[in-house]
Amino acid sequence: MPAYPDQPRRVHNGAVTSFGDLLGPQPTLLTGDDDAESDLLAGTDPKSVAAVHPTASIAWAHLAEAAIDSGETITAYAYARTGYHRGLDQLRRHGWKGFGAVPWSHEPNRGFLRCVAVLARAAQTIGEEDEYLRCLDLLNDSDPAAAAELGLA
Repeated sequence: MPAYPDQPRRVHNGAVTSFGDLLGPQPTLLTGDDDAESDLLAGTDPKSVAAVHPTASIAWAHLAEAAIDSGETITAYAYARTGYHRGLDQLRRHGWKGFGAVPWSHEPNRGFLRCVAVLARAAQTIGEEDEYLRCLDLLNDSDPAAAAELGLA
């Protein structure tokens, strides 16, 4: 069984790894914010959830996605940037050093990854091609499946 049960096992040079990279760090698995996630699942307005749980990237992801879907690109950019930075703080607290896997398959990672995806979409819309490409690189470095899951592949 892999060290992280929700991660696929990969074989590299005869050795089984949890994410296919023997030399890289283990995947970073966030703990999530159960209260924020429960509030969102219960239908609480994401603005209220973000106000009560400002460190929860998932709340910012909901706000960013709603804004981008309604054509509010700058608002989406701001929400996504906030969720992205909150996610970076969480990743660092979980040992992430700026590189390594942040698997999409681990549900608590999805708030951060969703914020990166909206940030990419908003950046592209306003002509920030460098930031768009950086966001795509981050998604692909985090988990090659994330960009496809988020409609960016």
